Amino acid sequence: MKDNYIGPFKSTRSKMHEIIFEADTFAGKLFDIVLLWMILFSVAAVMFESVEEIRFKYGEFLNAFEWGITYLFTVEYIARIVSVKRPLKYIFSFYGLIDLISLLPTYLGIFITSDNISSIKTIRTIRLMRVFRILKLIRYVKEANTLKQALIASRQRIVVFLAGVLAVATIMGTIIYMIEDPEDGFTSIPRSIYWAIVTLTTVGYGDIYPHTVLGQFFASIIMILGYAIIAVPTGMISVELVKAGTMNTQSCPGCSKEGHDNNAEFCKFCGEELNPEET
Repeated sequence: MKDNYIGPFKSTRSKMHEIIFEADTFAGKLFDIVLLWMILFSVAAVMFESVEEIRFKYGEFLNAFEWGITYLFTVEYIARIVSVKRPLKYIFSFYGLIDLISLLPTYLGIFITSDNISSIKTIRTIRLMRVFRILKLIRYVKEANTLKQALIASRQRIVVFLAGVLAVATIMGTIIYMIEDPEDGFTSIPRSIYWAIVTLTTVGYGDIYPHTVLGQFFASIIMILGYAIIAVPTGMISVELVKAGTMNTQSCPGCSKEGHDNNAEFCKFCGEELNPEET
């Protein structure tokens, strides 16, 4: 069967999917904006609750606010499952798991008593897990998806680049180990490589540093090389960002994934028709 939507439910679920997963309509944009603010307020409430004075004075309000936000996110989570044709694909997807993780801590707090200090700390730890809700923000920021596509497209070049940087750090660390005295902190090649990485990234902790003129000369080379290296991955990702910015952002009604070609008629991930005719 080409479409497993049945009767009026087909149109309703199709509209729900368009509003929840896409932002091409006014309703879709409004949904994303409202949800964005809900996430921000929720994360802010978690941070305020960690302040003892605020928790003591406004604890009841923060608790009621948390439950209200949790109920709304629960409705949103259920609506996302209902609006896709393959619910299991969404449930076990990255975003689906993030949605579930952001809900669980509040509900788990019901089953954990606070009879002793240990359990109180457990509840606090579980409740602080609610900060995972901020990960839901990346779904509603279009540029984040573009950046993700750019990173995926340039991952092989980045891996080769990082391997080259690691090779340079290993060589420089070995050289500085042979030049410097162990009494100055260069007691082994791994520790010397650590110094080379810290210097190459221009962090410069200063816990160990070369004392000889030759060692300082090599340190200068590594520091200058570090500034040059920073620009390399930036250029690679920038090129892919330009390409990714022109990609289609339509969400598949079957698996809710994006990244399709502009003229695509079917999803390249699950084969679902992207724009089924409504009958």
